[in-house]
Amino acid sequence: MDFTDLYIDGAWRQGARGERFDVINPATEGVLASVASADIEDADLALDAAEQAMRDWAARTPRQRSEVLRKAWELITARLDDFARLITLENGKARADAMGEAAYAAEFFRWFAEEAVRADGLITTAPASGARIIVQHKPAGLAVLVTPWNYPAAMGTRKIAPALAAGCAVIIKPASETPLTMLALMPLLEEAGVPPGLVNVLPSKRTGALVDHMLHDPRVRVVSFTGSTAVGRKLLHSAADQVLKPAMELGGNAPLIVFDDADLDVALEGAMLAKMRNLGEACTAANRIYLHEAIAEEFTRRMAEAMGKLKVGDGTDPSVDVGPLVNAETRDKVADFVADAVAKGARLEVGGQAPDGKGFFYMPTVLSNVPETAECVHDEIFGPVAALQTFSDEDDVIQRANDTEYGLVAYVFTGDMKRGLKVCERLDYGMVGLNRGLVSDPAAPFGGTKQSGLGREGGHEGMLEFMETQYISAGW
Repeated sequence: MDFTDLYIDGAWRQGARGERFDVINPATEGVLASVASADIEDADLALDAAEQAMRDWAARTPRQRSEVLRKAWELITARLDDFARLITLENGKARADAMGEAAYAAEFFRWFAEEAVRADGLITTAPASGARIIVQHKPAGLAVLVTPWNYPAAMGTRKIAPALAAGCAVIIKPASETPLTMLALMPLLEEAGVPPGLVNVLPSKRTGALVDHMLHDPRVRVVSFTGSTAVGRKLLHSAADQVLKPAMELGGNAPLIVFDDADLDVALEGAMLAKMRNLGEACTAANRIYLHEAIAEEFTRRMAEAMGKLKVGDGTDPSVDVGPLVNAETRDKVADFVADAVAKGARLEVGGQAPDGKGFFYMPTVLSNVPETAECVHDEIFGPVAALQTFSDEDDVIQRANDTEYGLVAYVFTGDMKRGLKVCERLDYGMVGLNRGLVSDPAAPFGGTKQSGLGREGGHEGMLEFMETQYISAGW
């Protein structure tokens, strides 16, 4: 079966208006598939199906829900190659990156299979009245999940798994650039035992109207979104009308600080991972790299050499390190950032251009001496460009690192663990990688401060985002 239609109530359907849109392969610019486009009528069908399915699912025991999630992990893990290839075709990322995402995506089902049985409550005695205080967690209700294009599998499973573990039904709106991976996941969830209507997928070119309609349906109680801060603000406005429970993982502007006592081999490896994972198309990507002036020259030289050795090409080729960006708009924005920084005094160490030919490629790039006035210092680059700056004073670099409206993740490299922990505590970020270039883990609470979002995904906290706390005052 060709999984390119809407997935509603366990069945594949054309959209109510019969409209479709093309999914483009960013490496070739050719049409990869034509996908059904959902509209308001389709959203209503999905809401009806989700409401019905949740009644039974929420009534199941935690262990019963857990076993379904565990089976989903097993099925996805057995098909990692297939999912990795599909991720590469619609997103562009290199094969190794895609394999990493597929395994990461599957792991959320295993983690939340284990968490499903751990929605612990509390029974205690009120000190004054002697009444019993009973606290329990219940499914919050129908959840609308809106996912981005940069992780076509993982950003969906990171939301679906905890929602199902909590006892909720979901409707997913995947990004229009990359809907195929999420649609391909549905047969595996069926095989795992997910009942019809519990998970529905609505790809659409009418994202704004479709999501706004669902957020104003009284049956919806949770909205979970991963994407830009600008879009997140709009969704929060819509969510306010129904006082929905929001989980928002928004933009980032991650600083990466390398102190003079850092192991440069560890720091370089971490910086390359933090910068180039997913081609830099990640809200966790190192956006501002601060180098202590004592090691700046050597680190810059070594990073430029490492970036210059990366092979650029179609991600389906196993020898390729860096695939294309997701679309022409993203590539052109990256090019504009580089041009702006160079015009304002930055030095181009390597890269700095898009190669000729088809595909939305941009060469891995290192910019040194990037001034504070450069646009890339204040906005997400979302591409394979490392912007390097120098510092000499610890207090100064912490102030510069915190000087942003974003607060998702920061990275610190130092040989002094005491200093490292103190710096981490002073950084106004929801997550910090200390001598590591990777922070994402299904077992950890992923999320930011300030305008990088609300709530957490992963860890035990991720399931609680889809639950409400109920308190019963009992006299006996």
